[in-house]
Amino acid sequence: MQLPLSGTVKPLGECSDEAFSTEVLGKGVVILPENGIVMAPFDGVVENLFSTRHAIALTDKTGCNVLIHIGMNTVRLDGEGFKAFVKQGDTVKKGDKLLEVDINSIHEKGYSLETPVLVTNADDYADVIEMASGSVKAGAPLLTALK
Repeated sequence: MQLPLSGTVKPLGECSDEAFSTEVLGKGVVILPENGIVMAPFDGVVENLFSTRHAIALTDKTGCNVLIHIGMNTVRLDGEGFKAFVKQGDTVKKGDKLLEVDINSIHEKGYSLETPVLVTNADDYADVIEMASGSVKAGAPLLTALK
């Protein structure tokens, strides 16, 4: 799977939210975004687009379930600063624009922009390997789920 947005990639354990950092919700990484364009990390289906548009769940053709959660506690913004370009049930291609996020507005409101990208069905895999760290552009390899 490729990086859904440009930014700084860090280990999930460095996320400020314990539910993410302890891998309760899945295995992956956390990204500190440098812009607000969120792209499809693979060819797949939009399984869930939260009504607040702060998070999106996708499934690839092999059954790998991925959650992209933009910011911490951004659900409280009730969709303000988030624009969706897809809807639940849509088929997407790698690189398709999924969401646009006004990261400046969200930051000014005091919210962390930490963006966990998780394989939520990681227990179905032998391992989930991080393929990127540091400053990385969208489209670069990010995670590999090994059967």
